[in-house]
Amino acid sequence: MHDITLAFWLLLASLQSVASVIISGPAAASDQPLILARSIPLENVAGRIDHIAIDIEGKRLFVAELGNDSVDVVDLKAGKVVARIGGLNEPQGIAYLADRNLVLVANGGDGSVRFFRAGDLSPLGAIRLGDDADNIRVDRQSGHVLVGYGSGLAIVDPMTRHRVGEIRLAGHPESFQLDPKTDRVFVNVPDARQVVVADLKSRKRVTAWKTPGLTANFPMALDGTTGELAIVFRNPAKLTLWDVATGAMSENLDTCGDADDVFFDGKRGRIYVSCGSGAIDVVQRGRDGLRPAGRVMTSSGARTSLFVPEFDRLFVAARAGGPRSVAAILEFRPLP
Repeated sequence: MHDITLAFWLLLASLQSVASVIISGPAAASDQPLILARSIPLENVAGRIDHIAIDIEGKRLFVAELGNDSVDVVDLKAGKVVARIGGLNEPQGIAYLADRNLVLVANGGDGSVRFFRAGDLSPLGAIRLGDDADNIRVDRQSGHVLVGYGSGLAIVDPMTRHRVGEIRLAGHPESFQLDPKTDRVFVNVPDARQVVVADLKSRKRVTAWKTPGLTANFPMALDGTTGELAIVFRNPAKLTLWDVATGAMSENLDTCGDADDVFFDGKRGRIYVSCGSGAIDVVQRGRDGLRPAGRVMTSSGARTSLFVPEFDRLFVAARAGGPRSVAAILEFRPLP
């Protein structure tokens, strides 16, 4: 009888332990602000990966593979690469223009912007801008495209494939954002330790904000609802918020190192910062200001990302190297 009773209690304890794991597992997962939904391999891709563009309707990603001189097209429905543009020269910036059926690729190696038909990726020509063609932004109001290069922003007509204007700067532009409400563009110019504000209609500089004590301002994002600008500095590693009307920095918070992209998640009141140190910092915005909401590990060098609110996904480009034998797009789902 004693043996039967002991066996019963051992069985009960075992069941309770299993139940505890089953119950605590999802709870532990739900504590994370981001969960890795899947990893999409980028086969035969070596070196640094730069910017990413999205085709919302076609559910495709365009990935600029700087170190590989290529752009991969990822079918998000199939979860795999379905096409590649080769023969590029250090592709950095990339843009998809749905209404024009165009893909534009800015090449840092030869300073060119190359044009491709979005459907079959056939080449449509190229223009030379100068040194280090980089980030691309689309001005939805004018239909023009702005491309950072050298010491300025080139304004390009994508249909005629001609440069139609320019905004001169005191150094090479890194990330920049267009504000359709004010017809202004905000530009990170780390070499000059400035954030430049320029008027899109006159194509002239309006002012420049100094960044005392902070250098290497690379990523930038604009919250069109609140009128706040998020700028991330690499030295020291800080996420900062700025009032676009006054140029005053309102908040700052320590963040991960070697940041290259930052995005607002308006649905959750969050900010995502992706860093080459191998992490994504998730920051919560609230009445009490900014606070850390979690750090999600990726891999060394995985600093470029794209948050797509329409899909509620954060895509991170992870290069090959170290324990990662194949480059990949890491697809994260925000929680809750």
